[in-house]
Amino acid sequence: MKNKNIQKILIANRGEIAVRIIKTCREMGIKTVAIYSDVDKNATFARYADEAFYVGSASAKESYLHQEKIIEISKKAKVDAIHPGYGFLSENPSFVREVEKNHIIFIGPGEESIQKLGNKIIARKIAKSAGVPIVPGTMEPINSVDRAQSIIASIGYPVLLKAAGGGGGKGMRVINSDSELASGLRTCQNEALLAFGDDRIFIEKYISNPRHIEVQILADQHGNIVHLGERECSIQRRHQKIVEESPSIAINQKLRDDITEAAVEVVKRGNYTNAGTVEFILDTDNNFYFLEMNTRLQVEHPVTEMRSGIDLVRQQILIAEGKELPFSQKDISLHGHAIEARICAEDPLNNFFPSTGTLRFINSPRGMGLREDTGVEQGDQITPYYDPMISKLIAWGATRDECLGKMSLALKMYQIYGVRNNLPLCSWIIDHPKFREGVYHTHFLQEYFSSEEFNIPGKELLKAGAAVVGHIVTTGSKKRIGSRPTFFSQWRNSKSEYYR
Repeated sequence: MKNKNIQKILIANRGEIAVRIIKTCREMGIKTVAIYSDVDKNATFARYADEAFYVGSASAKESYLHQEKIIEISKKAKVDAIHPGYGFLSENPSFVREVEKNHIIFIGPGEESIQKLGNKIIARKIAKSAGVPIVPGTMEPINSVDRAQSIIASIGYPVLLKAAGGGGGKGMRVINSDSELASGLRTCQNEALLAFGDDRIFIEKYISNPRHIEVQILADQHGNIVHLGERECSIQRRHQKIVEESPSIAINQKLRDDITEAAVEVVKRGNYTNAGTVEFILDTDNNFYFLEMNTRLQVEHPVTEMRSGIDLVRQQILIAEGKELPFSQKDISLHGHAIEARICAEDPLNNFFPSTGTLRFINSPRGMGLREDTGVEQGDQITPYYDPMISKLIAWGATRDECLGKMSLALKMYQIYGVRNNLPLCSWIIDHPKFREGVYHTHFLQEYFSSEEFNIPGKELLKAGAAVVGHIVTTGSKKRIGSRPTFFSQWRNSKSEYYR
């Protein structure tokens, strides 16, 4: 591809990732265009962009998933490129085809690469052809309970039903018996169709107590491929990640070399370009298996940026312009340890039920080695229409212990008022002895989490806390109350209030 300098980018997304992309574009002198739905008209990302266009109603299908409207706005705004962020249309090959048909650059992999590696079934075949171990399961989508039962008869329960056309825990269920299969398959198909417009489901043998390891890669249009090390993403609930860290404490250098080499080989076989993540699971005997590839930027990409010093969004744009990677594998140096916690508007004590409302007060932690990626500000609304993530808090330290200390303190200093949130849960995870020891797996929360883990302050403390924050919200005062974490941390940890 001939090099082209991108001058203007439409961001086909919203929230935190839209703000994240805008920041790098500003640094590069690139103009940005946001699209917003009914409920996002006054959202932070829409205000931050150089231009913003209404795309549709609150339903994602009528806004952030509406390909024709997005292309129409892109042409009207005369953009050079579209960045899809993550989720929504980021791994939709038909969208890539429409973007390129209209002579707009898609900042991500090509249509063919997404069709191959973004499709979990085809990706499994590519990994197998590359000699990379894969989990036993189907190589073709299943479309009936009878077909599923015949496959399961050969590999045994438990199994994992997974959407072929997307990730993020959508369209995914663990099935333990025949009695769960029919309803589980139907639920997965419905979820997958709603989230990705693709209801194909495949089956994998479910590996008990695995660790989730993923490798960040960058590949340009000139055949150069590098990896930026691994991330561990084993702290999850319902297959959605909560806490990620890099490097993984579970693997030694030999295993690290084997996994990263396998990731590069999968990317090479798939003729892939741009940023992507190859995911693996690690069993209790340290055997690794290819899981899937995410053909997009990951939510947890800041963990890698903190260790590598490489801006992944910048590299995505440069690769899309046709430029070569400015470094080779030997030039990449990863330093220290990084941990990310996803701060979400949800109630861990009520089955992680999403919380909606106005963010009436936010006081983010500050300090050396801390980073916050967010798409909201004080006064913004958390609505029921989209993912309830408020922000991502990332800490870096020269060692894992130093990083843990920074993250632990930062979470205790973080204050959010207006919606229930998972700050206490994140604090509990970071301070848990098993997490500190690095002895954990994807069922960590199922095994250890209970509501009794949280402190319950007395009624007078709750009343006082509500009065103080109510005064702050009413008067707009931001005096140094937030610099002393003890009072607010105790109040925040109340399971009866949870920042209501």
